[in-house]
Amino acid sequence: MKAREAARLRPVPLAVTALVLAAALLAALLIGPAGLPAGGVVKALADRLPFVHVDSGLAPVDRNVLFELRLPRVLLGAVVGGLLAVAGAAYQGVFRNPLADPYLLGAAAGAGVGATLVIVVMSDRPTFAVPLAAFAGAVAGVALAYGLGSTARRGGGSGTATLVLAGVAVSSFLASVQAFLQQAKAEELQRIYSWILGGLTLADWPTLAMIAPYAAVAVATLLLHGRLLDVLSVGDEEAAALGLSASRVRLTVLAAASLATACAVAVSGLIGFVGVVVPHVVRRLAGGSYRIVLPLSLLGGAAFLTVADLVGRTVVAPGELPLGVVTAFVGGPFFVAVLRAVRGEVDT
Repeated sequence: MKAREAARLRPVPLAVTALVLAAALLAALLIGPAGLPAGGVVKALADRLPFVHVDSGLAPVDRNVLFELRLPRVLLGAVVGGLLAVAGAAYQGVFRNPLADPYLLGAAAGAGVGATLVIVVMSDRPTFAVPLAAFAGAVAGVALAYGLGSTARRGGGSGTATLVLAGVAVSSFLASVQAFLQQAKAEELQRIYSWILGGLTLADWPTLAMIAPYAAVAVATLLLHGRLLDVLSVGDEEAAALGLSASRVRLTVLAAASLATACAVAVSGLIGFVGVVVPHVVRRLAGGSYRIVLPLSLLGGAAFLTVADLVGRTVVAPGELPLGVVTAFVGGPFFVAVLRAVRGEVDT
């Protein structure tokens, strides 16, 4: 526990991660089909601060590109990356497994069904319909998995393993429902697969405003539970001896992490590996205390997805790689490396 306390008190990892995020955000704002001058962008951003008045020198077209196209996309990518990473770290804390990810309990499958259902059924749909349906589907998928897991535990099942199995079962069922819906209207397959592969094409200020309150509640709840996750990591019996209700902490953390995941997938589609890669790197570099793993994962995930989106929209310009493809290129090999490391730790 002393090592974890020391990790909580070190400000250097937090400062370094914040600087990396700031650099990633600035690079993403500057680089694109319409190149923007660094000085003009910084002045234009400063001009939006209260009581600050600076002439940026940007042309009206450049200002529109910055504030109506690039800035909302960059901020949405940072929010989605941070939500997925902090949710992944929370899931890993609850299940005590470094390979757990935010989609473990059916959030991805539920979101896929919700989005697919709207795309298939509503030919003339408002822009908010798909993210709203994906959000509802993600929440419903996790609720169904948790309900099944709780029922199995009352029938004699054991703890977190039962929840994982319930998540696998729900995900498989919902995946089959999604496949059925896709075949029911084959002409919409391109739109469905475009959503499944992930991206930030929905980025605008109303979209950010739509998820902001839910994301804020989820992140605040997770960050406040960092110390309790540290206590939970020593075991349920030890936690109970310290007066902590392990089941109550798990339920609260899972609810908040699932809400964060639902917010992310609602506006970006399915983006894999962020919730595994970022928390694992943070844990390796800054220690295992969740009081530092959670906030660093939030910042690191934001930086990671910002850079991934920048790569996706520039490497094949004027085309664009789906964001989920970019993260898979990085996350696939990294996942194998993590798996080997975990196996080595278990073997020793």
